[in-house]
Amino acid sequence: MIPAPFDYEIAESVDQAVELLGSRDDAKLLAGGHSLIPLLRLRFARPALLVDIGRVDELRYVRDAGEQLAIGAMTRHHDLHHDPLVQEHTPIVSYTAGLIGDPQVRHRGTIGGSVAHGDPASDLPTILAALDADLVVRGPGGERTIPAAEFFRGVFETALGPQDVLTEIRIPKLGPAGWSYVKFTRRAQDWATVGVAAVVRRSNGTIDEAAIALTNMGPKPVRAHAAEAALKTADDVNAAADVVAQESDPPSDTSGSAEYRRHLAQVLARRALEEAIAK
Repeated sequence: MIPAPFDYEIAESVDQAVELLGSRDDAKLLAGGHSLIPLLRLRFARPALLVDIGRVDELRYVRDAGEQLAIGAMTRHHDLHHDPLVQEHTPIVSYTAGLIGDPQVRHRGTIGGSVAHGDPASDLPTILAALDADLVVRGPGGERTIPAAEFFRGVFETALGPQDVLTEIRIPKLGPAGWSYVKFTRRAQDWATVGVAAVVRRSNGTIDEAAIALTNMGPKPVRAHAAEAALKTADDVNAAADVVAQESDPPSDTSGSAEYRRHLAQVLARRALEEAIAK
């Protein structure tokens, strides 16, 4: 299908993008395009204006920011996957970026575009939720920082306003924590039917802290707080997996029923937790 007519502007800076977004009632940002363009072709999205930020190179970076990594929103998945700082300090982000789509998608798609799109079947939002990342947004009122737990609000719905530009993602360094991201897809390169991210910090045979987040188990990334609380030692993996879907609201669609997704989440949670604990 052919997209509905729209105007097109290229932004040379974040401030110009904010200004252009405010010039029309129905304007959208275009980053890598791998989330938005399919919606345009199906006419699920019909913006009056597309603001292309693909040339804003100031948003393409990975920097050491002390206890966090600062990642520019226009950083491509391929670059995340291969960046030495990401591999060293947040390897779960590097690994997950390498699972997204195919090489063509990873060379064009960006972390900011994926996050701002707010698709509950997307992988990186789940990772950010598990890591308690912060998202930096610039709008007409200036810059503000939004925790990942507050950023994702529903299906394709985030805390971004109509003139907001996501500029940076700040991710806490993992240090010695064990981690895993396991997802199930019906076909290669599909969106996740279900995914489970696990981050585990251990000392003296006990688990000091665990973070578990689920992909495609609700209208936004789901933190499995009941499962986190149940995981006290490595012997509690089954108990944690049994309650991992307790706070979820999975959809029923052509990829599987809600009941199937709950069962699949338990299976994947066991695998993810065992892998995270073993690291």
